[in-house]
Amino acid sequence: MTDTKSGDDKTLSVNAKKTLTLKRPGSDQGTVRQNFSHGRTKAVVVETKKRKFTRPDERSEAPAAPAAPKPQAAKPARPAPAARPATPQRPRPQQPQRSGVVLNELSRDEMEARRRALQDSKVREAEERKRAEEDAKRRAVEEEQRRKEREESARRQAEEEARLKAEAEARAKAEEEARKRAPEPEPQQAQPTPPPADDDDDRKGRSAGHAPKRGAPVKPEVPTRPAPKPKGADQRRRGKLTLNSALSDDDSRGRSLSSMRRRQEKFRRAQSQEPREKIAREVVLPETITIQELAQRMAERAVDVVKYFMKQGQMMKPGDVIDADTAELVAVEFGHTVKRVSESDVEEGLFDIQDNPDDLKPRPPVVTIMGHVDHGKTSLLDSIRKANVVSGEAGGITQHIGAYQVEQDGQTITFIDTPGHAAFTAMRARGAQATDIAILVVAADDSVMPQTIESINHAKAAGVPIIVAINKIDKPEANAQKVRTELLQHEVFVESMGGEVQDVEVSAIKGTNLDALLEAIILQAEILELKANPDRTAEGVVVEAKLDKGRGSVATVLVQAGTLKTGDIIVAGNEWGRVRALVNERGQQLKEAGPSTPVEILGLQGTPQAGDRFAVVENEAQAREISEYRQRVAREKAVARQAGQRGSLEQMMSQLQTSGLKEFPLIIKGDVQGSIEAIVAALDKLGTDEVRARVVHSGAGAITESDISLAETSEAAIIGFNVRANKQARDAAEQSGIEIRYYNIIYDLIDDIKAAMSGLLSPERRETFLGNAEILEVFNITKVGKVAGCRVTEGKVERGAGVRLIRDNVVIHEGKLKTLKRFKDEVSEVSGGQECGMAFENYEDIRAGDVIEAFRVEHVQRTL
Repeated sequence: MTDTKSGDDKTLSVNAKKTLTLKRPGSDQGTVRQNFSHGRTKAVVVETKKRKFTRPDERSEAPAAPAAPKPQAAKPARPAPAARPATPQRPRPQQPQRSGVVLNELSRDEMEARRRALQDSKVREAEERKRAEEDAKRRAVEEEQRRKEREESARRQAEEEARLKAEAEARAKAEEEARKRAPEPEPQQAQPTPPPADDDDDRKGRSAGHAPKRGAPVKPEVPTRPAPKPKGADQRRRGKLTLNSALSDDDSRGRSLSSMRRRQEKFRRAQSQEPREKIAREVVLPETITIQELAQRMAERAVDVVKYFMKQGQMMKPGDVIDADTAELVAVEFGHTVKRVSESDVEEGLFDIQDNPDDLKPRPPVVTIMGHVDHGKTSLLDSIRKANVVSGEAGGITQHIGAYQVEQDGQTITFIDTPGHAAFTAMRARGAQATDIAILVVAADDSVMPQTIESINHAKAAGVPIIVAINKIDKPEANAQKVRTELLQHEVFVESMGGEVQDVEVSAIKGTNLDALLEAIILQAEILELKANPDRTAEGVVVEAKLDKGRGSVATVLVQAGTLKTGDIIVAGNEWGRVRALVNERGQQLKEAGPSTPVEILGLQGTPQAGDRFAVVENEAQAREISEYRQRVAREKAVARQAGQRGSLEQMMSQLQTSGLKEFPLIIKGDVQGSIEAIVAALDKLGTDEVRARVVHSGAGAITESDISLAETSEAAIIGFNVRANKQARDAAEQSGIEIRYYNIIYDLIDDIKAAMSGLLSPERRETFLGNAEILEVFNITKVGKVAGCRVTEGKVERGAGVRLIRDNVVIHEGKLKTLKRFKDEVSEVSGGQECGMAFENYEDIRAGDVIEAFRVEHVQRTL
């Protein structure tokens, strides 16, 4: 019996024969095809239950007679929707029977939903069927393409095999003809050979992927391969490897005769264990060398050298560096001779070249003006030169070395003006070393001062004669005789006092006796007989060096021997360069500069240090080699110095904990190297055990952006001496909050740094005694504690002052007063002879008879 519903109609069909099945009554079965990934599908059987809906008026009545069925095909089993394949479509649960109209509407909605689901499933099945047909067509096309590719590959392989076979046959015929034409080989050279395998079989075996069968029966149509020819002298190396020779099995590229001999010799040596004959070499050893380099110079294996060290109890690696003494021991142990060389040999023949006495010619004297600050050295030189140098110096004091030339009676004199300030000690020492005569300027109204004594010591250390110029004799308080007398204390004996030192009374302002001073200089130069060879390579000393923004590194040098020319390649200290220009003190360019001539040099690669010696070398390679050697030595010294100052981490931490040393980091930029050197030396003298200035970086030239970055990293202050910061540096300093201090007088710079370093000093604790009070009686007061009734016996007692409790002349407590009362009122102080009440903060162990000492503590700022 089948129940079919369509809209509001209902038809019952009764079959004559009813088959017995296990299917539940009132249910439909259908199949749903599920789609999975990679084109897989699966058919699932779905059972749908049906619920019969009746109208209320049909319940009490008997079932109506079956009506004739409509001409409508029975509906097939409906599959469930694809979205929910496992869940059958179920109608809503039956609501309470309110009216027949509601039930009919529910039934129509349900039937409409089922009809839509059936249509959707049919559409999906059609799409899936279409997609499956397209996949099948595509697979068929791909399979056809693969089949064609296989056929094409097989065809090409067959053609290749046929070509190879034809080539093999042609080669065999050619060899057969050549063998027939060649003479018969001698019997002793003939060697029996095994029958070779067939080429075609070999190739077929190789093409099939397995090795060819050796010993297979030879086909009659393929000629046998000829026996390999003996390796004679003409076939040792028969040309390069070609395709034909590679395809043929004729081994024509065998090992060479030399290779076979070497192999046999190596095998024989290994069998007999006989050592190779050693070749004694001369090994050149520098100051330091690596083990690998030493082994290469000895023509030994580095492993053998390492083994030697292991036998001596040292674990070394080929890259380890050893000194020249150790390398010499190793080389001698291995049977070699040693030649020691030093890296400083690159400087041999650079300075102090011996001249032929016949080539020497007179040269101008080099005169250095020395003395105490503000004694008139530069003013005296101005009067001699008839120029005004003092006005160009900040504060009226000389802070640079100036070099000038003056002519007197047809003779040239070179003057070097040195600063007199205490900070420029190194400049005065350099000036004394580079000079022939020293003029000691002493003010007649000021007499001998500390820097005067220091100048005397420099001149004596350099071994140069001294001429005393007693300046400022035009002043009313001038006393030249006092100057001569005080000079006796420092072993300077002037001629008027029975000595050999010339003295001249001069006045730089009035120009008095300047000619007499110049005549004294010329007389002293004649006594010294100053000579030099102008026809050799130049050498001399760097008087001053600076970094000019427009001209680069500029060095003021004094030529001591030879002639310096434009285009010469020179080495000055750690720097080298080609001389681009020579400029004298008047700004004129020179072609060359002879002995005793001060000039400015342009063209150096970097800024040398003041006091460095310079010399002319042959070529750039030598100059670069000497410069690199000196820079390396300078770096090693700096590293060693820092390591000595720094020590280990434990030592540094313990030193900080014990000493409490505070550092004031500074970055110093100046206009010339001499000023920087003087500033650094002066700052070193300011240091104490508690605080010191640490120069992070110093250099000549303007303040740059890299200086700002360094200051920010090291938290240092920047000091500019006669230099300024560029715009980028100023912007970076403003952004980073770095202070840049500018100075042009060294007095102000030293005073400011001294004041700043004084701020790092911990203040001094100073204690002031106020008075004593004796405890007469101790009272116990509620909510207050113990209060001492006292009488002030000495001085006074102030509220808030520090107090000490003394019992039997022993201090048992130190603290502050909590309260100070006279009668019942709080008072600020109690004078001597009066009674008062006192209580301590956080202390109550007081007894009658104890003494209270009052004192005041003050913290006083210290200065260097």
